[in-house]
Amino acid sequence: MSTLFGEIRQLGYVVEDIEAAMAHWSAELGVGPWFYNPKVPIEDYRYDGEPYEVHNSVALANSGFIQVELIQTRNDAPSMYRDFRLAGNLGLQHVAYWTQSFDADLARAETAGFEVKMSGCVGANGRFVYFSKEAHPGTVIELSEVMGPKGRMFDMIREASTGWDGSDPVRPFPDLARI
Repeated sequence: MSTLFGEIRQLGYVVEDIEAAMAHWSAELGVGPWFYNPKVPIEDYRYDGEPYEVHNSVALANSGFIQVELIQTRNDAPSMYRDFRLAGNLGLQHVAYWTQSFDADLARAETAGFEVKMSGCVGANGRFVYFSKEAHPGTVIELSEVMGPKGRMFDMIREASTGWDGSDPVRPFPDLARI
């Protein structure tokens, strides 16, 4: 367990074809069901402090305690996902730590020398940052706030994976305003 952030809770993979990746993970590896959003509504998105309009497709599923995130960029807006692909990479792009004390954990990380490269918010209490410091080439750390609707959605995704029988492998993201 990280003494700075706690337990790793998510592995984020940048993929070329998210539909094919969901099919592979569910059929070949038995991971699912996948909760898919073809265009994640990111608010206050920033890359190097500058605002951009990104279009990312995301699918989430759990394998036990760990959440797997599949990410496909759909436009050329600056992002760490785009940078990862432009460097010739596909696969594990980030590991994420989840927090309910976002401001305190972010301040502690910055004090330890971590610098924010990319940030935004998905739903109320769903802030996230990616740090520019790489653990090894291409793989970075995300700090993700998981409270409110986003936290409830993550709980629901984990619960759906428990005892999953392989049926209905791809499901729509729930409406964050309703959970």
